[in-house]
Amino acid sequence: MDAIPVIAIFDVGKTNKKLFLFDENYQIVFERSARFAETIDEDGFSCENIESLRLSIFNLLSEVFRIKEYRVKAVNFSAYGASFVYVGNDGRPLTPLYNYLKKYPEALKNQFYNEYGGKDALSISTASPILGSLNSGLQIYRIKYERPELFAKIANALHLPQYLSFLLTNQPFSELTSIGCHTHMWDFTANSYHEWIQREGIALKLPPIVSSGKVMQALFLGNNYKVGVGLHDSSAALIPYLVNFHEPFVLISTGTWCISLNPFDDSPLTIGELKNDCLCFMQYQGKPVKASRVFSGYEHEREVKRIAAHFNSNFVKYRNMAFDIDVISGLKKSQPQNLSFEQRELSSFNDDSEAYHQLILDLMYQQINSTQLVLKGTMVKRIFVDGGFSKNSIYMHLLAMAFPVVEVFSASMAQASAVGVALVIHQEWNKKAIPSNIIELKYYSSNQGITI
Repeated sequence: MDAIPVIAIFDVGKTNKKLFLFDENYQIVFERSARFAETIDEDGFSCENIESLRLSIFNLLSEVFRIKEYRVKAVNFSAYGASFVYVGNDGRPLTPLYNYLKKYPEALKNQFYNEYGGKDALSISTASPILGSLNSGLQIYRIKYERPELFAKIANALHLPQYLSFLLTNQPFSELTSIGCHTHMWDFTANSYHEWIQREGIALKLPPIVSSGKVMQALFLGNNYKVGVGLHDSSAALIPYLVNFHEPFVLISTGTWCISLNPFDDSPLTIGELKNDCLCFMQYQGKPVKASRVFSGYEHEREVKRIAAHFNSNFVKYRNMAFDIDVISGLKKSQPQNLSFEQRELSSFNDDSEAYHQLILDLMYQQINSTQLVLKGTMVKRIFVDGGFSKNSIYMHLLAMAFPVVEVFSASMAQASAVGVALVIHQEWNKKAIPSNIIELKYYSSNQGITI
């Protein structure tokens, strides 16, 4: 029996790291998950264990190459943004993979903005809010001024997806979806690197920019498969929807961050939008995508543990908790609705079902404000939700109630980011046409009798 042609996709999130094998119909035929204990950087701040990640990729690929049932024709990568790997001339990382949540020195931040026209001007041109270490360009700037001897040793500054690709090819590249995700590096008005990248000598550390569909021959375990250059995960998650739907839509991609993406809004960002954490991503075709973000997945994971501990329950049960409209109605009458959940006393709830419904309700108020930033004034008639919250019945019902004039769908798809990076190099590994049924939609009605 002939081996099944597949593509291997590494989907590297902040929390979960996954490997998928997709067949030519974009069905998952093999899956592995991993979570690594974080390590610490030189300041004692927690960060990704880049060595564990590197070894995991080699070990998992070695495993799938031993499976006679499959023939790996290509590999690609989807990974979170705002993270650089700095490699020396020998191709090895020179530093830890610094955490984008690490506090940025105020004096250095002021020095940067004073030098380059002020916060508002730089935010407008780079379509990036002021986010400290989340503006990954500022991470390189920090190394230059705090550790100049280290800066001199950097041969290539690689965004995480491109570093993972580099591991298999030894070819360093930059790619637009990674450059264009709130980095402060890309000038969206000039469609090139911002001038400060040149003036600070950082351009010399950045490898050539290639298209998102670039593939290379592999070096690891032979060269009979192709390797993609990798994409930023939020931009990758948009690709299956752009391929399948042509009427205006908003995608809410949910994970550690819940990101509302509107690829049909080309209006310039305003200062007000930027100060509300609205920004532009870059889609794989090089066009800007207006986006807004809330840290809901992170908050959900933290608060679910608090609920489970307080009510002596297993937090796994909340993954499949059914939506109860009566519980929501009661909470709207008995609980103040202008708090974040971390401010709430769990003793004020009768049981964990009430507490969990209130958690999702509190997250939904944040989601409404965030999504409205990219929705208002546009012709969007549909909202698609993918990722973890798309499977959360309470979240989906509340979202439909919050946007009654828009059709709201949960998208059932085999991992949108992973499918996206497989699709972007489809012609390099897949002889079949792109199937029309990659995305399964479930409609949620807003007709619940109460408003959010």
